[in-house]
Amino acid sequence: MVRHRFVSCRRFTLAILLQALAFGVVAARAQTDSSSWTSDRIVAPTDRAGGAKLLKTVPAGPQPGASGAAVFTTRAPAASGGIVPQLPSSPPLSGSNSVAKSGSGSDPAYEAFDLGRYVAALELAKAGAERGEPQAATLVGRIYQEGLGVARNDVEAATWYRRGAELGDMNAMFSFGVMLAEGGAIKKDRDGAAQMFERSAAKGHVVANYNLAMLFLLGDGKPLNPRRAFAHMMYAAEQGLAQAQYDLATMYATGNGTDANAFDAAKWFERAAAAGLPEAQLDFGVILFQGKGITPDQARGAEMFRRAAERGNAVAQNRFARCNVHGAGVAANPLQAAKWHLIAKAGGVEDPVLEGALAKLSKSDRTRVEAAAADWRDHAAVR
Repeated sequence: MVRHRFVSCRRFTLAILLQALAFGVVAARAQTDSSSWTSDRIVAPTDRAGGAKLLKTVPAGPQPGASGAAVFTTRAPAASGGIVPQLPSSPPLSGSNSVAKSGSGSDPAYEAFDLGRYVAALELAKAGAERGEPQAATLVGRIYQEGLGVARNDVEAATWYRRGAELGDMNAMFSFGVMLAEGGAIKKDRDGAAQMFERSAAKGHVVANYNLAMLFLLGDGKPLNPRRAFAHMMYAAEQGLAQAQYDLATMYATGNGTDANAFDAAKWFERAAAAGLPEAQLDFGVILFQGKGITPDQARGAEMFRRAAERGNAVAQNRFARCNVHGAGVAANPLQAAKWHLIAKAGGVEDPVLEGALAKLSKSDRTRVEAAAADWRDHAAVR
């Protein structure tokens, strides 16, 4: 089993398979005895709280390229979960709101788009689409879907994405697949979405491969087939998609779609953690403490907890507090332990052991850690 999400390209973050598809961390309750606070917590994507999700957009951070295509991605700030349009300085993985320039030469429509001249870009792209240029139709769809220079119109966007898909553009196939999977402006059609993802995946679209893997894991739009899911997840992971690396790790850890393999699970958790996924940092930290498939390393495990904690993962905040109170992987520091306990508690993770340690602090020390925790939360809210 694995934890997953679907990637789509804008406001959806991959939770596209049931309305619950939101990429979330399971707020596991901390164990009270010090021997079990790093116990297994790996959960299959289909079993996670909040449900599995399809990716609509490329996650924030370094991602692989897609056949050299120039793309546009969106980023969700950690604090608000909202989406902020962003034009990458280098071409990352293509997503549903991505558009690839045709050929190696300049294209007037894309030049206008890059300059923010959206109305001009729309007219030029429409002309290109009428000439049968696949990427031009995709660009028209993106402009309508984002409401760039024109009123947002998802029906028009779907029409042009469908046109781009018919002309063979993998980004249009992916984007139209996301719209079919979501429903709303157009009728929801999971079977049709699966077909679009499969066609796009066959052309090498990394995120389409990820979403296709999720459909096979869920048996939604595709028959339940963990082995097929594993193959598509492996492709996306090998291309550098961090979420796929994380989910592939959980498949290895739980033996879903493949034989259980602690070494390979640790390897892929490590890669996803290096890419900055807090959930992967948390799980890799647990593995480092346990020594499953890897040499135990408490100092490195505590560092993984710290990184995930700094990125707002409440469970990791609790684990890092435990590290500080027990001196596991870091020097014992009751004040740091209390600070992170308060932060984790505000995030919904209770811990009687840490609450007891907090109660032992002097009044002045408690005031200091409460102020430090509040200051951390204030800064996190504006990051």
